[in-house]
Amino acid sequence: MKIGSKTKIFAVLGHPIGHTFSPAMHNAAFAALQRDALYCAFDVAPECLLEVLSAMRAMGLGGVNLTVPLKEVAFRGLAQLDASARRLGAVNTIEFTADGIVGHNTDGYGFLRAHEEAFGCSVTGARVFVLGSGGAGRAVALMCGEAGAQSVTLGDVDLGRCQKVAAEIRGAFPACAAQVAPDAAAWPGAVRAADLVVQATPVGMQAGDAALLTPEAFRAGQRLLDLIYWFPETVHMAAAKAGGATVANGLGMLLHQGARAFELWTKQAAPVAAMRAALEAELVTRKLVQPG
Repeated sequence: MKIGSKTKIFAVLGHPIGHTFSPAMHNAAFAALQRDALYCAFDVAPECLLEVLSAMRAMGLGGVNLTVPLKEVAFRGLAQLDASARRLGAVNTIEFTADGIVGHNTDGYGFLRAHEEAFGCSVTGARVFVLGSGGAGRAVALMCGEAGAQSVTLGDVDLGRCQKVAAEIRGAFPACAAQVAPDAAAWPGAVRAADLVVQATPVGMQAGDAALLTPEAFRAGQRLLDLIYWFPETVHMAAAKAGGATVANGLGMLLHQGARAFELWTKQAAPVAAMRAALEAELVTRKLVQPG
């Protein structure tokens, strides 16, 4: 594409940022719709985020995505938050408007769409076990509660974090039973009782990582969605598949949260097929393989 004075700039900010697939996805979307736009990635330290966002708005950027560890920083620092960001306590998409900077969260939407796409069903009525109660796990757990899950059980090495998220679910979605698996010894039983298992920890991102859950924890008829997206099959997917479960990685969640962000910025339907193809090509280009 030819970059000129009228090219609209979009960006993803993180710290670090080298892992992101978002530029490939969004630049493919702009190309598919023949928009004069460019999507870049910038490493921004948390303490600089609000100043950088203000400068980007003044410079006329079209929109911004945020990744770790900036989502909670934006939530705490922005004056304007839409309902999705307030509900999930984090911001992953920035919209620049005439009235200021607005924080959104498209992660929950992306998770629900990815789950439906991968497994052909919704989370309504499901018994869900979420391993990891940090930013991503918390968002998924809350979205499951909102979407009508029968129950959500939380597991994490930080028991207090689990208890906090469980309390949030009980307060916001009382029809969903929120429970805590108190330690790693309780996780296998919680997994076997679940219809859907969501792996939301960073375990599996590095070579040599051992799965937190063994094949014996799983059974036929279950679904596992691992939020890690840069390996076709993660260590937890391999364990779940060996135990009889149906599995998917987090590429679909990345795709659909990105498509929703694109639509917020452009007010135009996202070219999802082009974005998906770009993500799949990025996996091949980076030659990422299963660790271990």
